[in-house]
Amino acid sequence: MPELTITDDGFRLGGEPFRIISGSLHYFRIHPEQWADRLRKARLMGLNTVDVYIPWNLHQPRRGGPLVLEEGLDLPRFLELAAAEGLYVLLRPGPYICAEWEAGGLPAWLLAEPGIRPRTADPLYQEPVDRYFELLLPHLRPYLATASGPVLAVQVENEYGASGLRDRAHLDHLVTLLRTGGVDVPLFTSDQARDLADGGIPGILRTVNFGRGATEHLRTLREHQPRGPLMCGEFWAGWFDRWGGGHKRRRDAEVRDTLDEILAAGASVNIYMFHGGTNFGFTNGANDKGHYRPTITSYDYDAPLDEAGDPTAKYRLFRDTIARYADVPDAPVPAPGAKLNREGIRLPQRASLLAQADRLGSAHRSDRPLTMEELAQAFGFVRYETALPAAGDGVLTIGEVHDRAQVFVDGQPVGTLERENHDRALGLRSPAAGALLTILVENQGRVNYGAGLRDWKGIAGAVAFNGEPLTGWTSTPLPLDTLDALSYPGDGSAEEKAAGPAFFRGTVELTDPADTFLHLPGWTKGSVWVNGCPLGRYWSRGPQKSLYVPGPVLRGGVNEIVVLELHGAQGDTVHLRDAPDLGPAE
Repeated sequence: MPELTITDDGFRLGGEPFRIISGSLHYFRIHPEQWADRLRKARLMGLNTVDVYIPWNLHQPRRGGPLVLEEGLDLPRFLELAAAEGLYVLLRPGPYICAEWEAGGLPAWLLAEPGIRPRTADPLYQEPVDRYFELLLPHLRPYLATASGPVLAVQVENEYGASGLRDRAHLDHLVTLLRTGGVDVPLFTSDQARDLADGGIPGILRTVNFGRGATEHLRTLREHQPRGPLMCGEFWAGWFDRWGGGHKRRRDAEVRDTLDEILAAGASVNIYMFHGGTNFGFTNGANDKGHYRPTITSYDYDAPLDEAGDPTAKYRLFRDTIARYADVPDAPVPAPGAKLNREGIRLPQRASLLAQADRLGSAHRSDRPLTMEELAQAFGFVRYETALPAAGDGVLTIGEVHDRAQVFVDGQPVGTLERENHDRALGLRSPAAGALLTILVENQGRVNYGAGLRDWKGIAGAVAFNGEPLTGWTSTPLPLDTLDALSYPGDGSAEEKAAGPAFFRGTVELTDPADTFLHLPGWTKGSVWVNGCPLGRYWSRGPQKSLYVPGPVLRGGVNEIVVLELHGAQGDTVHLRDAPDLGPAE
């Protein structure tokens, strides 16, 4: 493929004037068997480029471990598919990516380092970043445009101007890492208009991010960058949702007009997002600007291509707008994919999470509760247990909970403490000295933006009952990365009927697998697996009331559905339906 060059008056590709018309999509939020479909739909909307983040935390899940590039993380295969579709690529390797992704892509093991200062020249941060890039860049070099690959340009860091850190040595070091690692295509940064001064790097192309006001923001970019291409690095065509809010929507006509404004100015553009996808499993991030706010499972983003990969009205409007400025393929708008309906699927088998926790993780003994990071754990839950010192009524106090703690005495639920509400105390009754206190803490997503990136999970600080510190703890990590060790007694035993969190299992037989949406009316809060694939979290708090099930997860014949319900459900029935419920628009 031809190489991209930057001149005083714009981009050139193979020596010819070129405008980047790009859209963001994230391979790690899309089932790998659907990558080719999403890329084809990007080209058919008129895009010539796709924009891709790389999540460090998934590609290197263990400190000092190898780079993971299999199955849904096979980045080389994704780049090959993009090239086969005739699309160029803007690559954004971070190491920090934000993206409403867990910890902004920073691995949990990194955050376990005491005193580490992420996104700075701190050696505790730079050393593992150096090792990561040494592992990653050899896999990227064959796909650079200078090696006849699809990657036109590579981003340095991500919206660094908004970090407030102003560590130029860190940015310069990343540039050096990329260049010495063989990245010889143009580099660029992306920042909001107010952050261009702090996020820019001398000699590196700057791009500006915004959702509206294109003329004003492009003018600001020109003030900071008197020559060279104008480009909107992220045009926010939609937005993400948080638990307890509404489903964010942006008016189609408004975003169409802003896209037209960008293109009429002669600028290049990257639409964030073209296709959002899904925060499968426990991978969603969170925000904390005084109040902790976790992001939902769906990353639909009100994008031109919805969560299931179907074109929306926005897709058609954008396609028509792009056609005024560039060639668009002479092909019809892709039709929606097939969908599956199956009502009333029972999940009759039951397994207590607390009773079977020792099958799912190994207990660690200590004088105090250990954080997830101390347990070398990234995602999921921790079960903390100790004995209460005396009988009677009292108050349980906890230094801090990250993020949501369910409290049990002798297996009976007595209350919940939520970081969102700044809860730190709970009244309870101890039936006897030595009663078993159990605290189940959920990591609801590490903060992905701002000053709170060192977002440890679990319990920190003293835990006391009526002011008396509690010691003699066991901390059991429950990452739930596999459920193979679970046993479903099916014998009506006390364990099977125990109060508290439980796994519900059932099967459904299908003849024609297709995309569908799992609906859980009457269920409260938890997570879902289909054929072992972690779909993500549900919560009656909303706005999201269904979970996307990619067609490739299903199979002809018997399919297994497992629901971890943390509180209680009105029944044991779920439904597969042909449309999502993402909640009322906000």
